[in-house]
Amino acid sequence: MTKKIVCFGEMLWDCFPDGEVAGGAPMNVALNLKQLGLDVEMISRLGNDAYGEKLKDFLRTYDLPLQLVQEDSEHPTGKVLVDNSDKENIKYEIVEPSAWDFIALTEANQKSVEQADALIFGSLGVRHEVSWKTLYHLVHQPVLTVFDINLRAPYIDFYKIDSLLGYTDILKINEDELEILADFFELKRRGESLAKDLCDFLVEEYPIETICITHGSKGAMVYKEGRLVHHPGYKVQVEDTVGAGDAFLSGFVKKYLEGKRIEDTLDFASKLGAYVATQKGGTPKYNLEDIKKVG
Repeated sequence: MTKKIVCFGEMLWDCFPDGEVAGGAPMNVALNLKQLGLDVEMISRLGNDAYGEKLKDFLRTYDLPLQLVQEDSEHPTGKVLVDNSDKENIKYEIVEPSAWDFIALTEANQKSVEQADALIFGSLGVRHEVSWKTLYHLVHQPVLTVFDINLRAPYIDFYKIDSLLGYTDILKINEDELEILADFFELKRRGESLAKDLCDFLVEEYPIETICITHGSKGAMVYKEGRLVHHPGYKVQVEDTVGAGDAFLSGFVKKYLEGKRIEDTLDFASKLGAYVATQKGGTPKYNLEDIKKVG
């Protein structure tokens, strides 16, 4: 039976000087999962404007259902203003307020989560209290919860992060977020053991069962049942790294829900992340045969 996934959070346009690219980590994950053959719904909110219509048209090309994407007549579709004039120091402004800051709790999105096999969310999508209250209600449902922590300064609220960790089954972080969390929890620096120390701490303090840590071109690791499983990653010709981490998480969730061995799950996730890095943009279209060619 096809697994059902609900993704919650931001949908937006990354606005570069030479054009716009559809983005938002939860949306990227949703589109990858859809291409991997899962039943996916996205809970978000768009402005009643030209950018909102353009984003809906983009999502339709992936056959992503839109019934849980709310329309907002007061707030605009989300944008990130990107200044890439200095390639070594790219600057981002995540415009606020945006429609996705005001995701309302509805009977429809509650029912969808109740019927899902997994709920995927991040921390950026709850920077505003309206969306925060909606997600906090939804994570109380009896569903596998996947927290892609996705820290984006200045929207790092450790009260919300702590609250969401209390309802997290699978946590995904990158190497930079590992350092931020270690500092927050005042864990001492002990070289390569820092990842193990942080994971040991998190599973002791919270109901977390599995932790994914991505290290870009250096691979990834998964912590489960007290041990760290490492993967060196795949050496590929990189086009850009946008969305590679979102693809990794999508591949991991797919194989995790299929009950595959952690080693096999990590390998597939690494392959998908590597493949997306060989393509332009965060959500290239592909099929399973394309992923198999990596390696």
